[in-house]
Amino acid sequence: MIMPRGQQLLLPVRPLFIWSSLISALAVNMLLNMGLVGRAAWVPDFLALTLLFWTVHQPLKVGIGAAFFLGLAMDVHQGALLGQHALAYSALSYLAIAIHRRLLWFSMLSQAAQVLPLFIAAHVLTLLVRWLAGDGPAGWSVLLAPLLEALLWPVVSALLLMPQRQAPDPDANRPL
Repeated sequence: MIMPRGQQLLLPVRPLFIWSSLISALAVNMLLNMGLVGRAAWVPDFLALTLLFWTVHQPLKVGIGAAFFLGLAMDVHQGALLGQHALAYSALSYLAIAIHRRLLWFSMLSQAAQVLPLFIAAHVLTLLVRWLAGDGPAGWSVLLAPLLEALLWPVVSALLLMPQRQAPDPDANRPL
């Protein structure tokens, strides 16, 4: 595969780093739900953001099964309808796998614009499941979460790609 011009060759990612970042994102979501903001609708879903990143960058290591089990963990933690996050994360992972080859050719800002509909679809799916279960309509603040997640995409991408951008043996004569 020919690399896009100006893009750096990345080192292989360690599976321990992938899973520790996913578990950390799950912990951040749990802490945000227990903290001052509670279950505010505008708070971005860091687990969905991290899961989407790894599904796009490593679809063979993180896929729909991992998304389903992490979604079940979020459902159990929140006391939500069992399967609502699992369904949303699985759909998000499926859509990410569908576009992962095309998405990596764009700049970070273009990627953020292209993952916005994926985040919107995941949140709409969650709201639809809650609505079918008899929950009332959500307010307008629920529209902020996908927008914040798309705005956080370049930041999360830079942070999670940082270990892969380091040279294995730094040398003044090697451009890696």
